[in-house]
Amino acid sequence: MPGDRPDATVGVALVTGAGRGIGAAVAQRLSREGYAVALTARSADQLDEAAAACTGPTLAIPADITEPGAPDTIVGRIENTWGGVDVLVANAGVGASAPVERITDEQWSDVLELNLTAPFRCLRRVIPGMKQRRHGRIVVIASMAAKVGEPYIAAYTASKHGVLGLVRSAAAELARSGVTVNAVCPAYVDTPMTEFTVRTIVETTGRDADWAREFLRHKQPIGRLITVDEVAEAVWYCIVNGAVTGQSLNVDGGAVQS
Repeated sequence: MPGDRPDATVGVALVTGAGRGIGAAVAQRLSREGYAVALTARSADQLDEAAAACTGPTLAIPADITEPGAPDTIVGRIENTWGGVDVLVANAGVGASAPVERITDEQWSDVLELNLTAPFRCLRRVIPGMKQRRHGRIVVIASMAAKVGEPYIAAYTASKHGVLGLVRSAAAELARSGVTVNAVCPAYVDTPMTEFTVRTIVETTGRDADWAREFLRHKQPIGRLITVDEVAEAVWYCIVNGAVTGQSLNVDGGAVQS
């Protein structure tokens, strides 16, 4: 039997990749806004830390979201505990860097599995319940790489272009259902993923880490990295505005004007 909605909450949210960075910031923002928040990621320790920073009811579910059955297991547990998912924020993702001719089949598959196939499976799992309730909000964390091509990140760029297509098609299908589907497209954010990019630059160019961070900061016209709270604010905008659907909201400091 489905569980009951937690008392004194406005709804139930699921955030993937919620152990740190953008996902943790989004989970904490939704908690402050009155949502009961289910957090999922691979690391139980990181999830517990992120959940402890929330202000309302939480459910920490360690899982590998790339496993084909993971979305069904995660959402099933939420349904049994709280009755269903009102908001999905599909944030889990991975970066990769290599020239096209050196990308292996395994690397290509790993990036697309986490960045594109896992969000698709999550959408597929939550949409029926949202349609039944005539209300739902889906936000996928994409990237500015969904809008432009940059060298040495072909697999990442392809996955993010793909997820933007998924968002637009799902939004078109669901436009009259009360369910909105949007993407948030950050530039370089002050997160562990950007630190991975810094290390890659250091390894491939021989420059030091300070030079690499300065290089990334200046890829945004505002001259700094985006903060996780700025991304979380964009996610919140997509949740509260029911007239916004099928959109890709740039949070990039003016790098790509649209």
